Amino acid sequence: MAKVEIDPGICGLPTTVRAQMDQETYRCHLQIESECAAIRKMAIDLQEVDPFQEIALRRGDGPLTLLKGKEYCSHSACPVPVGIIKAVEVAAGLALPSDVTMKVSKED
Repeated sequence: MAKVEIDPGICGLPTTVRAQMDQETYRCHLQIESECAAIRKMAIDLQEVDPFQEIALRRGDGPLTLLKGKEYCSHSACPVPVGIIKAVEVAAGLALPSDVTMKVSKED
């Protein structure tokens, strides 16, 4: 199982994603807990994904997670959909677990 804890920044609405592979169907089951109402709605509609669809921008319609992010998230820079994909990658053995960091500042 992979776990990703997402601190999305200024909105202050953290999300925790747990991703578990089903080795028989090679589908990834998602458990998404969030303080964000939009992400909680998305979680209901995003409980299982195909890992190979999630890592390929040009395969079919692209990652289901990004499509659902477009449908449910009101902020285009929300890092939660990408965090979900990271959890799927790790759970599927398609990436090693490693932190991702963005440092945002304003310079004059």
